[in-house]
Amino acid sequence: MATRTLTTDDLLFVSFMDKVIAVDRVDGSIVWKWKATKSTGLVVMLPSGDRLFVSINGYTWALDPTNGAELWFQPFKGEGVGVAMLATMRDGVSDAATIAGAAVSSSDGGDGGDGGGGGD
Repeated sequence: MATRTLTTDDLLFVSFMDKVIAVDRVDGSIVWKWKATKSTGLVVMLPSGDRLFVSINGYTWALDPTNGAELWFQPFKGEGVGVAMLATMRDGVSDAATIAGAAVSSSDGGDGGDGGGGGD
């Protein structure tokens, strides 16, 4: 049986306390596992193109999403601890702005909602 080549589109990323596991979306098999070398706690993840950003209690890593290899580590020494909020800008537009823009255009785009001015 031929082995298929997986891309990041084929993966589901799952986190547990200080671990990230990449799973094949089709058959559920584990593709790779990564365990934090610093800290334990809630794992916050942000997939972004060719990087999977992971943060635990202020420690932040960039992983290669295809194999789990650490690309870099940033301890943010002296900046605090806790659950981090991760965001990225791609092509000059943030993901949050794109989502908010889509929500605004659907709410006032004549979809029958209360912002559309349809026959009261």
